[in-house]
Amino acid sequence: MSDHDILPGLVRRLGRHGPLDPDDVAAVLELPYTLRTAEPGSHLIREGDEPTHCCFVVDGFVYRHKVTGEGQRQILAIHMNGDLVDLHNIFLDVSDHNVQALTRSNIAFVPRRSVRDLIFSRPNVGRAMWTETLIDASIFREWVLNVGRRPAIARIAHILCEVATRMEQAGLSDGGDYTLPMTQEQLADAAGLTSVHVNRVLQQLGRMGLIERSKRAVHVPDWARLRETADFNARYLHRDEGLRSHARG
Repeated sequence: MSDHDILPGLVRRLGRHGPLDPDDVAAVLELPYTLRTAEPGSHLIREGDEPTHCCFVVDGFVYRHKVTGEGQRQILAIHMNGDLVDLHNIFLDVSDHNVQALTRSNIAFVPRRSVRDLIFSRPNVGRAMWTETLIDASIFREWVLNVGRRPAIARIAHILCEVATRMEQAGLSDGGDYTLPMTQEQLADAAGLTSVHVNRVLQQLGRMGLIERSKRAVHVPDWARLRETADFNARYLHRDEGLRSHARG
């Protein structure tokens, strides 16, 4: 895979947040990077590591998580094609969480010094990357609300709505049927539930006619009802252009 395949995607991503002039674009295209394939479960960074790179997800799915002293995992975020992961590690000297591959993924590792220099030398790029970090924070706030205050059925429905919406944003689905990249165990760790409880909730959503499943393939017959059950409004994603009406809320 060449620069032609990767860095223009990063330019398009950053360009959503404001105009980039030709020099900005050239500077982004000149970023050094190493492309690696991460197998499911492999770590991109571990808690306690000194971060040396930022990650750009070329394709695939990765997730952030933390683990309690007793070994209980809480998944904090899902990232997919086009996402910039761990921009905050540009300035933090120790990683305070883990990032692992959820599926087989191609990841571009960009030295954090290069990203830091780019931010300071190209203000338009710096603003765009700062906006990316703010959107990450917005999504994180929604996940805290989801785990802390929504009932179990709404938690799972909300995750299903978010993944569908963001996959459409990333060009991975048309907003209709999609393949969920998470196991029931991973859904449980994202929702703060047990795997048994998640299984029951998924069956309940099926009985209510809100989803149809075949292994990890998901079909939603009625997006309006699922969205209502999930208390889902895509505002917190800060990007709804071109989305189907079910995702806009």
